[in-house]
Amino acid sequence: MASAAEQLAANMNFGAFQKATELHKRIWFTLIAMVVYRLGTYIPIPGISPAAFAEAFQGQAKGILGMFNMFSGGAVERMAIFSLNVMPYISASIIVQLLGTVYPPWEKLRKEGGEAGRKTLNQYTRYLTVILALFQSFGIAMGLQASEGLVDNPGLFFVVSTVVTLTGGTMFLMWLGEQITSRGVGNGISLIIFAGIVAVFPRYIGQAFSLARTGAMSGGALLVIALLIVAVTVAIVFMERSQRRILVQYPKRQVGNRMFGGDTSFLPLKINTAGVIPPIFASSLLLLPTTVMGFAVGGAGSNLPAWLQWLPGLTGQLQHGQPLFMLMYGALIVFFCFFYTSIVFNPEDTAENLRKYGGFMPGIRPGKRTAEYLDFVLTRLTVIGAAYITLVCLLPEALIGFYNAPFYMGGTSVLIVVSVTMDTVTQIQSHLLQHQYEGLIKKSKLRGTRGR
Repeated sequence: MASAAEQLAANMNFGAFQKATELHKRIWFTLIAMVVYRLGTYIPIPGISPAAFAEAFQGQAKGILGMFNMFSGGAVERMAIFSLNVMPYISASIIVQLLGTVYPPWEKLRKEGGEAGRKTLNQYTRYLTVILALFQSFGIAMGLQASEGLVDNPGLFFVVSTVVTLTGGTMFLMWLGEQITSRGVGNGISLIIFAGIVAVFPRYIGQAFSLARTGAMSGGALLVIALLIVAVTVAIVFMERSQRRILVQYPKRQVGNRMFGGDTSFLPLKINTAGVIPPIFASSLLLLPTTVMGFAVGGAGSNLPAWLQWLPGLTGQLQHGQPLFMLMYGALIVFFCFFYTSIVFNPEDTAENLRKYGGFMPGIRPGKRTAEYLDFVLTRLTVIGAAYITLVCLLPEALIGFYNAPFYMGGTSVLIVVSVTMDTVTQIQSHLLQHQYEGLIKKSKLRGTRGR
């Protein structure tokens, strides 16, 4: 027999959506926030020559800046105020979470601080975001100024204005993402990245057809890429919805004259517990040093000192489709799969919570043995999840290297788009379900009042 929640979910229709006025407000707020974000990607920073920068960007479009441009929704090629996007915030989150596992005071805040500890760590993340954004924007400003013809009036004023503008843009997007999370639908930071990727999809699709029309890419290759995108999308949906359900039983207990418990439930463990975080974290960590190196090499040209002559070669190897880039990218994805899974799911805490409420797994002793079993199962699932994410993200890199294609509309981008879409739809369904529950509660209260 279906549960009450399943019956409510089955009865959700367009009529239920029309009655959920609170959900309407959340959706409208999210859409308006996305429009504001997209408008910011078209406002260039002051002092830049747009034509000269667009010409200079074409030489870097297939490199690491091409992926950065995709995540920012085309803001990089226009050198807009949102060019840094939320990447400094993501990098700061990585650092804070890493320190939260090795630095005792922050580890205590994460484990025992509760809501107050979480807010404190979030505040540290914001402070670190400002520092990283200042560092990256200063590197960009110096790189732009060193390149001849890109800046109208180079000097201290241009550097200061660029640093303030880019850092302010990142902080605004961080604030906007938090507002979407609390007042809109879905995860704000993920939706900002999602909007940037979706915005450049039509252009990359047009480039693919243009390459096929001019003969630079065969029609068969284009068909293979299209079929791979469909196959990858289906695989992502299948893997993201897959889970391992562990049986948990609760013994009967007597409270007064009534008997409670004796229920059976399942503990669901997703194959991909980390979600889209590993490829985003890996991309941001690769973008941070290589972007600065690219601007430094481009600005210095052939005037690099002897002890830095290796920089151009290393920068070239850290481009899309290159073996070193694929190796580092894959290694970082695997690392963050295990690292982030260990953060979001703690087997010892879960085993302790089950023991407190009397839950146990058949054939496994509560406490330490339960934690060991959960860790064993989770490790095996993470191996499968890490392999799946790595393959999905490296497949387009191999295609880029093989076909020399100037677009990145597979792997990481499809993973982010599909995962964020599924998460947002799930949250919308949760709001609809909550609205129906509230309606049932109000009706039951009215009936109880009439009965009196």
